Amino acid sequence: MNIAVLGSGGWGTALALLLLENGHDVTLWSYREEECANLRQTRENPVLKGVPLPEGLKLTSDLACVKGKGLVLLATPSFAVRGTAAQAKPLLDPGAVLVSVSKGVEKDTSLTLTEVIAQEVGEDHPVVALSGPSHAEEVGRGVPTVVVAASQDKAAAQLVQDSFMNKRFRVYTTDDVVGVELGAALKNVIALCAGTCDGLGYGDNTKAALMTRGLSEIARLGEAMGGRKETFAGLAGLGDLIVTCTSMHSRNRRCGILIGEGVPPAKAVEQIGMVVEGYYAAANAKALADKMGVEMPITQAAYQVLYENKDPKAVIVELMTRDKKHESEESWV
Repeated sequence: MNIAVLGSGGWGTALALLLLENGHDVTLWSYREEECANLRQTRENPVLKGVPLPEGLKLTSDLACVKGKGLVLLATPSFAVRGTAAQAKPLLDPGAVLVSVSKGVEKDTSLTLTEVIAQEVGEDHPVVALSGPSHAEEVGRGVPTVVVAASQDKAAAQLVQDSFMNKRFRVYTTDDVVGVELGAALKNVIALCAGTCDGLGYGDNTKAALMTRGLSEIARLGEAMGGRKETFAGLAGLGDLIVTCTSMHSRNRRCGILIGEGVPPAKAVEQIGMVVEGYYAAANAKALADKMGVEMPITQAAYQVLYENKDPKAVIVELMTRDKKHESEESWV
């Protein structure tokens, strides 16, 4: 199959290499020609050091590369998804399947990224979300990885499954697009919080509690928005949460560590040097929680630290001393 990957960051590059390995004709698109020229010259992405780019991988900065492609991946940062989709629309072949591999919720609209893409390209193009516990650094090195492809279009989800699967990359399918995308986006907020706890010097007890209760509030919001509870116990929920909260590959966790060590949030984001999706997702998650009337105390606490300059230690005390609750939010009969 002819495939274009829009976005030459670590994730887009790792997936392009995977698809090339599977025998597809793959073109990797860079937003800037300088970046594309560097990839051509070095045959290596600086964020995936030690992973060579084979001569068979086509490299371009011309968005017309989507012409003649049956599958088009959008692997840009979340804030660039709408603009990229809009520019690509008149160049797409009829019926081309679009795959969102970015993770986030659009600022201002609070739309998921597949909703953003669908708004821009219309109903003629099926849209699939690909998500799960998948660090680009590990996929690029061939580490066994398992993800999920979500779409309301069964044939499109199965096409993605067939295109990506091999002996080191397994893909499940689901029709719960809302659940998959919210799990993918909001776990970044919890990962920021987990890193902050690390930076404060807290231990495994704290992180385990944070991840467990964080997943609970993500699932509450997801169900309120139409997602299924079981999705949040799956790859795009619990799986992605574990890998993002515990690994130093995670820029969200690394950013949180800096914040816990006393670096102002905006400065910490700057020091990471790449997009920290959890920083933006915290504001979007708070807006969604307020809109849906869903209680999300950890997300609220993250927002206060990131945007209201509240002391992380103070918000943790507030979380620990909230009113007594039943764990499953039910009462004994």
